[in-house]
Amino acid sequence: MTVPLWAWVLFVGFILVLLAIDLGIFHRRAHAVSMKEAGVWVAVWVSLSLLFGLGVWLVEGPEPGLQFFTGYLIELSLSADNMFVFVLIFTAFAVPAAYQHRVLFYGILGALIMRASMILGGAWLIHQFHWILYLFGAFLVFTGIRMALEREEKEVDVENNIAIRLVSRFAPILPQYRRERFVVREAGRLYATPLLVVLVLVELTDLAFALDSIPAIFAVTRDPFIVFTSNVFAILGLRSMYFLLANLVQRLVYLRLGLAFILSFIGAKMLIADFYKIPTLVSLAVVITTLLISVVASLVAVERRGVVRPGVGTTGTAAHEQPPAHAGKRRP
Repeated sequence: MTVPLWAWVLFVGFILVLLAIDLGIFHRRAHAVSMKEAGVWVAVWVSLSLLFGLGVWLVEGPEPGLQFFTGYLIELSLSADNMFVFVLIFTAFAVPAAYQHRVLFYGILGALIMRASMILGGAWLIHQFHWILYLFGAFLVFTGIRMALEREEKEVDVENNIAIRLVSRFAPILPQYRRERFVVREAGRLYATPLLVVLVLVELTDLAFALDSIPAIFAVTRDPFIVFTSNVFAILGLRSMYFLLANLVQRLVYLRLGLAFILSFIGAKMLIADFYKIPTLVSLAVVITTLLISVVASLVAVERRGVVRPGVGTTGTAAHEQPPAHAGKRRP
């Protein structure tokens, strides 16, 4: 696909308009997102994703269309692991349910900028140095194996995490939330709130996951426009899905193994691409089948043995208005 600059601008503008409507109209006042509201937004973003993919199929042909849908599903599945981490972060910092949407919303804006930069940089590197695909492939295989071996999520260190150290360099951190504010001015001095620390931690988490997911989609297509648009729709859909699935993610005990297999498969596909090119339709089938098996096996295991994913609990923050007392301390 040769996509003109105006198409990039039109797409980004369309997404920004939708985000402005989301925050400026539907979430002007901070409130806990209900299951019904979350379901509506999931339906909106998934429908837009399907319509966009259908448009790519009709305008550019079946292969680019399949590449978009495969890339979208890969990004959505690999980014699903973010939800486990978001649960841990919101729980560790006792983020009130009413403020979680605001954090994830502004996290989207940062993610769009970071991922656009990484995608364009990755596409340029691949164009200049074809051999870098082998590095991407080896990295994905290694990451998949490591993910399979590390079955448990790491605890969020509230006292010593990097977000607190970064934010405290610019402003002292208050020990309590100030409603949905990220920064406040009190007694003539600017302070950061714990909500800003959570936002920075969410952005760093997304950056870490992007290091896995973006190289993975280059195994499907090297078209920057398809890579970027599939990433954007996956991120937007996932943020909405969080409010539907946050209290259910601990039941998906085998999802991490499924994601590990997907990463390793995609890495292997990149490594053998010069010798045998696995069709896009086969890749799509592998991703869908792996996800279905992971989800079904998880639900069966939980039903039979009452197993839940280690290290992950429910959000349980709707009634809390303050983080742990030490969460807001400025470290020396």
